[in-house]
Amino acid sequence: MILLQISRIVNPITAKLDNWFDASIRFVPNIIIALLILIFFKYLADYVSKIVSRILGRASHNIALVGLISTITKIAIMMTGVFFALGTLGLEKTVASLVAGAGVLALAIGFAFQDLTANFISGAFIAIQRPIKVGDVIETNGYTGRVKSIGLRSVKLDNFAGQQVELPSKDIFQKPIVNFTYSGERRVLLECGVSYHDDLTLVEELATSVIKDFDFLSAIRPVEFNYTKFGDSSIDFQILFWIDQVKIGPGTAKSVAIKAIKKAFDENKISIPYPTRTMEYVPPAKE
Repeated sequence: MILLQISRIVNPITAKLDNWFDASIRFVPNIIIALLILIFFKYLADYVSKIVSRILGRASHNIALVGLISTITKIAIMMTGVFFALGTLGLEKTVASLVAGAGVLALAIGFAFQDLTANFISGAFIAIQRPIKVGDVIETNGYTGRVKSIGLRSVKLDNFAGQQVELPSKDIFQKPIVNFTYSGERRVLLECGVSYHDDLTLVEELATSVIKDFDFLSAIRPVEFNYTKFGDSSIDFQILFWIDQVKIGPGTAKSVAIKAIKKAFDENKISIPYPTRTMEYVPPAKE
């Protein structure tokens, strides 16, 4: 009687274990295939990421961007392999759950790190479009300086005053940029005035000839001279000339031009008048 009761308990368990064992044996080929799929996609991801890194390295010198895109490519290929492997094991519902979970996670991360995500995307576009490059002198967001580095998160400038300015990539990408180095040339504006008694034709010839003698001028841009107005004590003019920024900076070029023009005017008795004021003295009334 006891043996009969034991057999009634043990027999269903044994049958269940036999079924599990048989199912496991039948499932082994699928496991092997899934492992082979994962191994294949692992090598495929490594190979493709290296190719992507090599191609992007030729198109862009931004190491951070190249590394990011290469890593994203590798992860995408590996995730595709995982989905195929799970499908081989008959876990389609698990695949659907993983895809849904990845979408929710990406949405949550996007909301939590909006500024960081915007900076990374902007940095990627800056690296691809290349509106600026390292060494350029630019003006943007109220800052002027030379570009020291371009990263995915920020752009660093040397502001010519001993400080480093770090600007978020999204501010660089979304706001206007004045690139003084884009053409390799830069225009310098110099303003001055001469006395009403001086010969204006001679003044123009002297100032223009002095500027044209400089060896740092652009070879294709002409020197422009224009009288602008009758001032209170002088006739004002401006000279516009273009310089090669590789040879000299705009501040130094302007300083050299001012000294040369002043010397030429002194040698030819041309005066640069001071501002004058007329004061009238009214004596006190006698009592």
